[in-house]
Amino acid sequence: MSGPAPLSARRSLLTSDLRPAMGFVAPSHADDVAELEALGASSLWVGGHIASRNPTPEPMVWLARLVEQTSHVVVGTATLLLPLYPPAIVAKQIADLDRAGNGRLAIGIGVGGEYASDFDACEVPIGERGSRTDEVIPLLREFWTADPVSHNGRHHQYVDVRIHPAPTQPGGPPIVITGRQPVAMRRAATLGDGWMPYLYSPARYSRSVETIRTEAERIGRGLNEFAWLAYVFISLDDDESRARTAALQFFGGTYGQNDSMADMLDRVACVGTMSQVTARLAEFVAAGVDHFVLAPIGAEPQNAARRLLTEVLPQLGGRR
Repeated sequence: MSGPAPLSARRSLLTSDLRPAMGFVAPSHADDVAELEALGASSLWVGGHIASRNPTPEPMVWLARLVEQTSHVVVGTATLLLPLYPPAIVAKQIADLDRAGNGRLAIGIGVGGEYASDFDACEVPIGERGSRTDEVIPLLREFWTADPVSHNGRHHQYVDVRIHPAPTQPGGPPIVITGRQPVAMRRAATLGDGWMPYLYSPARYSRSVETIRTEAERIGRGLNEFAWLAYVFISLDDDESRARTAALQFFGGTYGQNDSMADMLDRVACVGTMSQVTARLAEFVAAGVDHFVLAPIGAEPQNAARRLLTEVLPQLGGRR
């Protein structure tokens, strides 16, 4: 058995000389996906739940659709709630999709927990979500060798289970750890090929980079090929007040109205005019972000994405 490639030696398709790269949450319409790919988006990402409060797609189904809608852009999950899935099944799905996409997949993995209904529907104890994720990430890489795998863990047991053919990418797609808390940072440093927090300020992102680097140094791991991503909401409008109103409406509907909503926007989102959004994104770049996953909100998200690629990215030093 060859075994998975050591993390320190893995080359990620998310790391390149282009800094910053600009990716997006994938639009729902195929024509919009095609436009973003043609305009030079570096990546497109899908998320979703199984049985959450709000109706959403299931991410693996949406990812399969996105693979077929694109030809060369990196496609990924942001986020796949790994503890909800049987490891062998999701390993097989990812391997087959990576082959179908000619090696273009990146898998953003999180533990979830904001919706207990997801875990109830999948008959997975919510209190086990962290330990299940920590067990399954190395197991996925074992499966992606296409060799027989035997495993005797706390949550899963296998004897000579072979998932083949292997993904196109040697060792499988890069695994990007998502989340917000220190435990997720430790998971990124020890098990991940990249880090993608959300609802972070630039200052908090900078602190998370330092935490991950410190933990990686403690265990003797190099991070030369590690991908530094950030999932950032964007409300862009030539009228600052309209941009702010749209952001408040979106965040209030998604996360609930409260008195601190305006302060939260100022910390974690990019809201305002072109110059304001550009300056805010530049702060994230200075904090260590190499690859953005942007989620435009408001009345015309596709137009905002178009302007971000054609007008903002060149100002940040990226190229289309």
